Amino acid sequence: MVDRDCLLRGVANMICSVERHHPLRVAVDGIDAAGKTMFADELSPIIEKIGRPVIRASIDGFHNPREIRHQRGRMNPEGYYIDSFDYRALLDNLLLPLGPEGNMSYREAVYDYRKDEKLDTQWKNAPTNSILLFDGVFLMRPELVSLWDIRVFLDITYAESMNRGLQRDMGYSREIEDLYMERYIPGQKLYMIHSSPKKKSDLTIDNNDPMNPQITYITPDL
Repeated sequence: MVDRDCLLRGVANMICSVERHHPLRVAVDGIDAAGKTMFADELSPIIEKIGRPVIRASIDGFHNPREIRHQRGRMNPEGYYIDSFDYRALLDNLLLPLGPEGNMSYREAVYDYRKDEKLDTQWKNAPTNSILLFDGVFLMRPELVSLWDIRVFLDITYAESMNRGLQRDMGYSREIEDLYMERYIPGQKLYMIHSSPKKKSDLTIDNNDPMNPQITYITPDL
């Protein structure tokens, strides 16, 4: 059994061992409440301590407006998978600029989904040796999967996903339970069928016990 701190250090060393002539783009994928944001947040200072600058960003900064996200209905799973995020904005503002043909000028976020309004964020310049740690759902969709240099998938059960979602809402909520049962979990099942993210990951981590995560797959390239 590997404790969390040990695993994080190992993953950070693996990531930092990969060199590109442009910033390294790392996806931290997984179903809802898999622990993606916390994992990337904890990984970031370890990577910086090794000596690589980190760009932290999330799919949450690339939502579509609410009227688009909910155009099929608030509980619709197809709407969750298809309509939630503005992938064109993600490509143009972050993934392509940091890629091999990019100009290194990027923005970490373009939309505030809580206020349901665009963000007027400033463009920044990325050091060539920087590492983008990007967390979110649906990151290995066909239009995105080839743009990541390293793909990490945090694996938890659907039951654990809903349990964590309810806990995150500070206790039981019928609305949150309905969202998981009718929108989030069915939407994630569509993603599994459509995109097979576990098969596309370079590193798969069982995160059902977040204090003792376990690597279940690692590509020979890492």
